Amino acid sequence: MNITPSASGKEIAPIAMSFHELINKLPLTMRTKNSYGVRIEDGEIIDYHYTGPVLERVIKSEKTCRGVPKSGPYKDIPVVVVPVMENNELLCVIGIVDITKGIFSDLVEISRRPEPVEPESSKGEFY
Repeated sequence: MNITPSASGKEIAPIAMSFHELINKLPLTMRTKNSYGVRIEDGEIIDYHYTGPVLERVIKSEKTCRGVPKSGPYKDIPVVVVPVMENNELLCVIGIVDITKGIFSDLVEISRRPEPVEPESSKGEFY
């Protein structure tokens, strides 16, 4: 599979669906630099000609964005959108929609520990 900056929603759908499965079917959006893309929910492609405000922002900035859209089907729901670059050229952007209202993102942060937790041995073996 070759993703180009002009690939259509139908062309990127197979890889988008794979990512959707990988993230336990959280809603996923993906588009290329020059063409609208796909919107996927519950294992189904809802739209083959989709873009959204945060996808557009990442297309312009070429930087990861964690935000809450103020319009569109995911209005007021946290999203994370990342650029996919090759040789300093933007190919596409991929976004996940955190329908858990932020719990998913919080769990990722909580699971990051700066250093291993040492067991406290002063409490005895049956504490």
